Amino acid sequence: MSNVLAGLFEPNIDYKKLEADLESSGFQNSDYIVYLNEENHSPYIVSVAVKDHEIDSARSILDKNTALKTYLIENMNLEQANYTYIKNYIHVRNKVEIHNSPDVRIKGSTSGMDSEVKF
Repeated sequence: MSNVLAGLFEPNIDYKKLEADLESSGFQNSDYIVYLNEENHSPYIVSVAVKDHEIDSARSILDKNTALKTYLIENMNLEQANYTYIKNYIHVRNKVEIHNSPDVRIKGSTSGMDSEVKF
């Protein structure tokens, strides 16, 4: 069974150039799906069916076209990769990841409440 490499892209990135890059590197039109969501200008998703030896090539094409993030879904073919499943997979993976937190400043203790505070 093949794998699916999904990429998340900003809505202003030209998906036609991405399609041309995929096809010029040997992927067929039937090897990828571009899920466009034209309402509310949200990011779009591209799914590419890849075999083990094609993963790096496909990932470099997606990265070259400024993918925000790529996700490898193993043991899945392109027929199983519908928009809802891919979107939920990305959502769950992002929830599980531990993101870098910004620098946290810890403020030292003050004198606390004084007699002017009334309850």
